[in-house]
Amino acid sequence: METLIVQPENKEQLVALKAFMKAMKIKFQKEDKPYSQAFINKMQQAEDDIKAGRTTKIEPTDMWNLS
Repeated sequence: METLIVQPENKEQLVALKAFMKAMKIKFQKEDKPYSQAFINKMQQAEDDIKAGRTTKIEPTDMWNLS
C-alpha cells in the first residue's frame, strides 16, 4: 500500500476530505504541525540570510549596550 500526504488549503477542503475518507472507510491519522506557517517562513528567511552573509556580529561584552 502507498501512503499519501494530503495538504488541504483551507478548512472547507479539510472537512470534505475527512468526510470522504470516513465514508470510504479509509484509515487516516492527524498530525499537527508544532509551528505556524508564518513562523516557519521567518525561520527559513533567517537561514537564507545567514547563508547569504546578512548577519550582525555582537561582542558578548557589548550585549547590554545595544543603544
